[in-house]
Amino acid sequence: MSTPSSHRQALVIGASRGLGLVLVTELARRGWQVVATTRQAGGELQAQADASNGRLGLEPLEMTSPEELAALRERLAGRRIDLLFVNAAINQGDLPIAEVPTEMFSEVMVTNALSPLRALEILRPLVAPGGTVAVMSSEQGSISLNTEGGYELYRASKSALNQLMRSYAVRHADDGHTKLLIDPGHNRTELGGPDAPLAPEESIPAVVDVLEAQAGAPGLQFLDRHGEAVPW
Repeated sequence: MSTPSSHRQALVIGASRGLGLVLVTELARRGWQVVATTRQAGGELQAQADASNGRLGLEPLEMTSPEELAALRERLAGRRIDLLFVNAAINQGDLPIAEVPTEMFSEVMVTNALSPLRALEILRPLVAPGGTVAVMSSEQGSISLNTEGGYELYRASKSALNQLMRSYAVRHADDGHTKLLIDPGHNRTELGGPDAPLAPEESIPAVVDVLEAQAGAPGLQFLDRHGEAVPW
C-alpha cells in the first residue's frame, strides 16, 4: 500500500528559483512535507515557506560542498525521506567546446554532474525503503537526440550526469529505491531563457505526476514530463 501524500516527505536540493521553486511549491500544495535547500535565505522561497502552514521547511546548502552535504545529512538524521530530488544546474552559454575556458568547463561539470551524484551518495541513507531518488536532467543530455548541436558544454554535462546516474544505479541495484532522471522540457527560467515554450507552472505539475506514479518502480528510468522514456 502506498503512503498517503499527506505523510510523505521530500528533500529537494536546489529550490531557490526556477524549476526547483515551483517543484517544492507543488509538492507542498499536494500535501507533501518538504525540506528545500537554498544557498541564500529570503526571496520567493522564504515567502512560500512562510505561507505553507509548516509544509515547507528550508535548509542552507552549497551543493558543491561535500562538507555541507554531510552536515545536512546529520541535521536531518532520523527523518524518513520518501523523495530525494536534486535539481541544481547551471548553463554558461553557447560556446563551441574548443572556446570553453578550462575553469568554465570545470565549474559546469562539477555543478551539473559531479555534485548531484555526490548529493545522492551522501544523502541516500535518509531515503526510506521503497523511496525515490531523482535528478533533473534534460533531453539535451541525450546523445542520440543531438542532431542540431549547440550548447556543447551544457549537453556534455547532462550526458555525464546521465552516465554517472547509470553507474550509481548499477552500484545500488539492490537498495530498493526507485531511480529517475527527469527531463522537464524547455522552460522559461533563467537557465532556459525567456523564449522557451514552457512555463514551469505548466511542466512541473506533470513532473510531480510522474514522480508520484513511478514511486516503487524498480531500476533506473530516463523520463520526460509525460512519463515517456527519453532516448539515451
